Amino acid sequence: MKAAVFHQPGRPLAIETVPDPAPQVGEAVIRVKRCGVCGTDLHATEQHDRAGAGGMVMGHEFAGEIVALGKDTPLGWQEGDRLCALPFIGCGACVACSVGRPWQCATKKIVGLGEVGGGFAEYMRVHLNEAVRLPDHVSWQQGALVEPLAVSLHGVRNIQHGIAGKNVLVIGAGPIGLTTTLWCSFFGARQVIVSELDPGRARMATAYGATGIVDARADVGEQFRDLAGGEPELIMEYVGVPGMIARCVELAPYGGEIVVVGFCMKPDTFMPAIAMAKELSVKFVIAQTKSDFQFTVDMLGAGRIKADGLVTDVLGFEQFPSAFEALRTPTSQCKIMLEP
Repeated sequence: MKAAVFHQPGRPLAIETVPDPAPQVGEAVIRVKRCGVCGTDLHATEQHDRAGAGGMVMGHEFAGEIVALGKDTPLGWQEGDRLCALPFIGCGACVACSVGRPWQCATKKIVGLGEVGGGFAEYMRVHLNEAVRLPDHVSWQQGALVEPLAVSLHGVRNIQHGIAGKNVLVIGAGPIGLTTTLWCSFFGARQVIVSELDPGRARMATAYGATGIVDARADVGEQFRDLAGGEPELIMEYVGVPGMIARCVELAPYGGEIVVVGFCMKPDTFMPAIAMAKELSVKFVIAQTKSDFQFTVDMLGAGRIKADGLVTDVLGFEQFPSAFEALRTPTSQCKIMLEP
């Protein structure tokens, strides 16, 4: 099969012919219909201590059609079924797997970031324990958006003190920040104000429920107060660079809540005394659960959420490596997808 293969930092993805995958016990092989690029893919292909291994086929935001089934697959699945799946292959038997949290499985394999090839290919393996069926009227593009939508939903679901009627500050209007804006609006936030550097991304936020935009280069707290008439009761952080947690602590009012979803791979510091004096709640969140996937598919299927506008380009293999590299610098692109 054809695949986009990562070999080493500084070298573009190579379009190569690689062996077709074979389904193992409980698994299926799918024909990939769409696969999106995530910031994690870019990070894994950069020069740092935890760069991805050479020869890796990435891509964990995917949707596809079953073309082969392994042994002992769950009842009800058959060739031709449409699905998306969590980007993990767990053992299927531990408590974490049984409750739909394969991220917490001690023996999990991460799809597209390790030994299990991802969706930047014509075919890939998925474990059906982590799969969610796609209704016929949910497009392949929507199916490939389920993973980022589920990540942002998981962050919103981990808000400890409720969201309805709250004034919310979303820091960062990347794809996950934009979809968080959508979910905050969906669940009844009073104000959803987005802080962003890029004007294009900021404009996109208004299409996903943002009631206001603030310039991240200026005084975010003052701009927020001018728009919302008060402090941000809830801050959702999606930038993931050192200094952002401290900034959130400074911006939060007494009794406020901070949810940290931005994935920071460097040491960071903040002043605990300030957070303590304000009696803040701080929650760190990662990945998603199977129930987040299912809820997202249900809402897409019912037409209650729309996120197709996140996708700014759909490309074939020929254009994909250069488009992937272009995402490393500021660009008008938001979410690009491979159509193998």
